[in-house]
Amino acid sequence: MPIDFSFSQEVEDARLMMRGFLQDTVKPAFAALQADKDAQRADWSALVKSLRQKAKAQGFWLPHMPQDVGGMGLGVTALAAVSAEAAKIPMGPYIINAQAPDEGNMHTLYHFATDYQREHFLKPLLEGTARSCFSMTEPDVAGSDPTLIQTSAVEEGDEWVINGHKWFTSGAEGADFAIVIARTDPDAEIPQARNSAFIVPTNTPGFEIIRDVETMGGRHNHPEIKYTDVRVPKTHLLGERGGGHKLGQVRLGPARLAHCMRWLGQIEMALEMLVDRAQKRFAHGSYLSEKQSIQWMMSDSAMELYASKLMVLHAAYKIEQGLEFKQ
Repeated sequence: MPIDFSFSQEVEDARLMMRGFLQDTVKPAFAALQADKDAQRADWSALVKSLRQKAKAQGFWLPHMPQDVGGMGLGVTALAAVSAEAAKIPMGPYIINAQAPDEGNMHTLYHFATDYQREHFLKPLLEGTARSCFSMTEPDVAGSDPTLIQTSAVEEGDEWVINGHKWFTSGAEGADFAIVIARTDPDAEIPQARNSAFIVPTNTPGFEIIRDVETMGGRHNHPEIKYTDVRVPKTHLLGERGGGHKLGQVRLGPARLAHCMRWLGQIEMALEMLVDRAQKRFAHGSYLSEKQSIQWMMSDSAMELYASKLMVLHAAYKIEQGLEFKQ
């Protein structure tokens, strides 16, 4: 089956429209406030709120969600293209309400939530009035194997009682609720059926953020969390009992596509900055762009970017066509 590596007109239109909004409206607004030496935190908050309202009013809101819940209803390839454009602007994904981990959690709630859960947890995310996090990885077991999860959820009357230890729960600081994967059926014959998913409001007694785990890039809201006798009503079970592993796979698999395209958008921007700098910087008798060693660096970066982009777009194509996309 031949594959057309160019964007369809529909995808290209979506990409260019998003780029126009971000470059013509969002970028200048950020630049103007950044130039104001007297700008306070409140000024930045007001600007972000204003830009989010403009995004919603102009139809650039929730590119990853279906139209029946107020989203743009983009296909997978169009979403990939739009995600790359959003990443080129500071807070771009947040302005259009497509930032991680809320983006993946919206998908998860859309597909698995009950009517009660949609009203109380999905709706605020869609409206941009709430934030969330996804709490799955644990410090004491391999994060690549969810069947080893030790955090437990035990039934007591009309409640579930959760006890455990998580970390790299990205976005937990400031989140209104967490989607927590915990073991409900330790004796299940099939290991993948041992865990379930729960919605846990972060103001629930026993939910405790221990610290922000520092990565190579510093501290960026990837907290370590303790769950100590955290009680949630049975209505907070997300999806079916024993379906936590499946829910996690549904959430994390395709969500990586948007992650990859956001990073590719930033890499593309960095490469453009590199080339611009090389063409303007004069040293030792010539511009940097005229030096062969610098040309090698730029060409290697361009090839790596191109190869990465094609790999991600190939995955997007396979997902959109309903083909097997896992390897």
